[in-house]
Parts: sequence; C-alpha cells; structure tokens
Amino acid sequence: MSIKVNLDLIMIKEGISSKELAKKISITNANLSILKTGKAKAIRFSTLNDICKALNCQPGDILEYIDDDIDEV
Repeated sequence: MSIKVNLDLIMIKEGISSKELAKKISITNANLSILKTGKAKAIRFSTLNDICKALNCQPGDILEYIDDDIDEV
C-alpha cells in the first residue's frame, strides 16, 4: 500500500508558492516540505482541512492510494 501526495501539483495548478501556503495554513516551510515530498507519516485532519480550504480542492485531489500488490502488465 502506498499513499501518493500530489500537493505540489495542486499548488502549481492554484499558482501558490510553498512559502505562501505555509503562511496561510500556519505551518513551517519545513513541515510543508515534508508533506509535499510524501515523507510525512501522518497528517492532522485540521491541517488537511486548512490545505483544502487554501487550495480550493478536495482531500482526494491531494492524496492518492496506489495498490502496490497489483502486478503491472
């Protein structure tokens, strides 16, 4: 099981920088970077809510499930 984080793509689509988003949702640039790179082990619903509000998107736009057990043909 893998969760792919598409936060960087949504940020590009909305034309917002990491620094600007971090300020809007009140987290550090370092923590936002951890989220963007998919290195985070968890995310608070309140943080996810704030990201979705700032980027005008849905949680499913940011997080994507990829089944590692499916054999590619």
